[in-house]
Amino acid sequence: MEHTLYKLPYSFDALEPYIDAATMEIHYTKHHQAYLDNFKKVVEKYPELQDKSAENILQNLKSLNVDEADRKALQNHGGGFVNHNIYWSIMGPEKEIDETLVNDIEKTFDSLDSYKELFNLTATKQFGSGWAWLVRDENQELKVYSLPNQDSPLTLRHTPILALDVWEHAYYLKYQNKRAEYIENWWNVVKII
Repeated sequence: MEHTLYKLPYSFDALEPYIDAATMEIHYTKHHQAYLDNFKKVVEKYPELQDKSAENILQNLKSLNVDEADRKALQNHGGGFVNHNIYWSIMGPEKEIDETLVNDIEKTFDSLDSYKELFNLTATKQFGSGWAWLVRDENQELKVYSLPNQDSPLTLRHTPILALDVWEHAYYLKYQNKRAEYIENWWNVVKII
C-alpha cells in the first residue's frame, strides 16, 4: 500500500492569521514528511505490513510480529503520520459544519461551549508534547482526552474525530510559549464545528 502525505486542500497561508504560513510550511513539509519517511522505512522491513494502511497498523500494533524497537518506531512515526493527516483534514479557511457531530457534542457535553472548554483545558494541560483528541470510543461514545508524543487513539481502538497538535513545532513561531492562545485561536480554523 502506498503511504502518502495528506494533500492540503488549502495554501500554507490560508489559515492566517491564526496559523501562520511559515509554521504551516515547516510543519507540513519537514515534520509531517519526516514522520512518513521514517514510518515507511520500518514498514519496508516487514513484507506482511506493506499491504496494510497506517491506520490498520496502528490499530493492530500490539499484535504485530515485529521487534520491540520497530513496534515503538511504528507507534511514533506511524502515529505522527496519521495524526497529522487528521489534523490537516479538519482545518480549513471555510466552515463545513457537521450538524450531526455538533448535536452529538451538545448531547454528550451539554453544550458546544462546555465541550470547547473541556477540550481547551485538556490541550493546555497536556504536559510536554502531544495531542488533544475528540474521539468515539469502542461504544461509539464521544470522549475528550490527550495523548503524549505521537500516540494515536487508533492504538486504543478509538476513532479520531478532532485532533489538535500541541507540540511546540505546531505553534512556536507565532505564539512562542503561549500554548493557550494558540489553542483558543485554533477554533477559528476548525471547519467541522
